[in-house]
Amino acid sequence: MSNNALDMVIGMGETQRNAKLAAQHAEAGRKALSTGDRETAIAELRKAVAADPSDSHVLFTLAYQLDLAGEEDEAIQMYERACENPPAPLNALMNLAVLHEDRGDLAAAERCLRQVLETNPNHGRARLFMKDVQASRSMVINEDETKERVKRNALLDVPVSDFELSVRARTCLKKMSIRTLGDLLRTTEAELLAYKNFGESSLVEIKQMLASKGLRLGQGVEDAHRAARRKVLDSLRGSGKEAVLDKAVSEMNLSVRARKALQLLNIQSLGDLMSHTEAELMGVKNFGATSLQEVKDKLAEYGLALRNLEE
Repeated sequence: MSNNALDMVIGMGETQRNAKLAAQHAEAGRKALSTGDRETAIAELRKAVAADPSDSHVLFTLAYQLDLAGEEDEAIQMYERACENPPAPLNALMNLAVLHEDRGDLAAAERCLRQVLETNPNHGRARLFMKDVQASRSMVINEDETKERVKRNALLDVPVSDFELSVRARTCLKKMSIRTLGDLLRTTEAELLAYKNFGESSLVEIKQMLASKGLRLGQGVEDAHRAARRKVLDSLRGSGKEAVLDKAVSEMNLSVRARKALQLLNIQSLGDLMSHTEAELMGVKNFGATSLQEVKDKLAEYGLALRNLEE
C-alpha cells in the first residue's frame, strides 16, 4: 500500500463527505471485482471510503478484500471502522474475531464474539467459535502456569551447597536437614536462630543471598505446614484417628497466654498446631518455655508433636 493511499484511509475522517463520489468509486470497485481485478477494486474502494467513511457496507467490502489480499493490518482497521456505528455488522465482527484469533489475540477475539452473541444469542457459528477461543485461552493459561511451576520447582530443588555460603552456615543447614533452596524458604528466622551455633552473622549471610534472588526466609512456610499435616495424616490413615487433626485447639484447655499465642499464628486445630515448630511458637511475644511445654504436653496426649526441622 502506497503512502498516499495509507494517508487517504487514515485521514478519511477529516475528508468532507461526498456520497455521490463515494458511490461512483464503490461501483467501480464492484465492477473490478466482477472481473477478478482485486487490486483495482481495493484502490477504488479506498477512494470510496475516503469520500464517505460512514458507509459500513463499503467499509466491510474493503476490509474483506484486504483480508483476502493478506493486508491484515489495514483489514482490521476497516473492520473496526465498520463496527463503530451501531448496529455493528455481525459478519464484520465475526471476521474481525477470526483475524484476532489468527494473531493469537484471544481476548480481542472473545470480545468480538461476545458482541455478536449479545445481538444474536443463537448465532451458531459465533457460539462454536467462542468455545474454541475459550478453550484456547484456558490452554494458554494452563501452559503458562505449567511452565512457571516447572521453573519454580527447578529453582526450589537447587542444593544450598551451590550457593556462596560460609562453612559454618553450610554445616548448620546440613545438620538441620535443610538441603535445598525450597527447604530454606520453608524455614523462618526464628527457627534458624533457635539452632545451636547458628548466629546472627550466618543469618545475615543467608538473608543477603536470598535477597539477591528476590527471595526471603519464611515465604514458603505454609508449604511446610501443609507437608507436615499430610505426613501425619498419612501415618494415621486407616487407624481411625484421622479426625484428631481436626480437633479444635480451643478444646485443649490451654492457658490464656498459650491460647492467645496460637490465635496470633491463626492456629485453629491440632493439625495446624503440630505443623508448627518450637521456634515458630517461641517467636510469639510473651510465649515462653512454660507455655511451650504446656502445648507439647497437650499434643503428646493425642500422640502428636510439634514439627521438627531435624531428622
